[in-house]
Amino acid sequence: MTRRSAIRTIMIAGAVASGSRLGAITQQSQDFIIRSDVRLVLLDVTVKDRTGGLVRNLSRDDFTVLENGQPEHLTVFSDDDVPITVGLLVDESRSMLAKRNDVLMAAGDFIRTSNPEDEFFVLNFNDTVKRGLPSSMLFSDNMSQLRAALDRGVPRGMTALDDAVVDGLEQLKLGNREHKALVIISDGGDNASVHTQSEMFAMLERSSATIYAVGLVDPEDADWNPGILRHLAHVSGGEAVFLSDTAILAATCEKIAKEIRTRYTLGYPPPPGKAGSLRHIQVRISAPGRTGLIARTRTSYRYEDFPNVARK
Repeated sequence: MTRRSAIRTIMIAGAVASGSRLGAITQQSQDFIIRSDVRLVLLDVTVKDRTGGLVRNLSRDDFTVLENGQPEHLTVFSDDDVPITVGLLVDESRSMLAKRNDVLMAAGDFIRTSNPEDEFFVLNFNDTVKRGLPSSMLFSDNMSQLRAALDRGVPRGMTALDDAVVDGLEQLKLGNREHKALVIISDGGDNASVHTQSEMFAMLERSSATIYAVGLVDPEDADWNPGILRHLAHVSGGEAVFLSDTAILAATCEKIAKEIRTRYTLGYPPPPGKAGSLRHIQVRISAPGRTGLIARTRTSYRYEDFPNVARK
């Protein structure tokens, strides 16, 4: 008779622990489940070289993780291509009309390049945020359904970017995959949201999502605010890319999909502390014979003091 432990984690950088990822910690059983309160911080880490190329085949010993300046002992390491829950947030404001065909094609290319086991949802946003999939369907991996979800948007009105991010983070919580990400395609800042930027970033600090943003530069747009997209990506460990030519939008989205599939997962038990405290993270790499490597991950997270989980 075997056992499976349900692992309680800090919400951080797109992953939670489970039997499929932490075989040394958890064992599956059809008979019963023993639940234990094991806290882990899990980080999705992208490593690139000086030319911007993705770096593979690093080992656990090549990484050092610092939390608030102190080194932590890594108990989890993986470089597997694992399925994730992905939210596509597509700007459908009036200014996107001329770019819309390129955006829809690029979003489709992103889906096709992603892990076949990923689950997706689509949020189309302008004055308000609207779900692209039918109300009875939270997620899909079906290309036809996702294409219909993308097509459902109608370019008009203004841009509720903050609301779209908040709604996207909320829906990610319902996802079945361990890793979470939002991909934003937008040509402007925010001029229509109900939620404030402070509310949005406070939610991001407690989220497990990595955010990738593709900004379509419009120098005549008075509301254009690239700083928001940059900050969303930086805090969450993602990347913000800004394009003045939509002809390379599809290639950019494919590149993001490939990057998501080639990340490392690092995990460690966080030191105890005050619930709600903000903790800062840094990842360093020292690989013999390889120089100039740069690691990118979430820069901080909000520590939550989880209560004990009842044993079953």
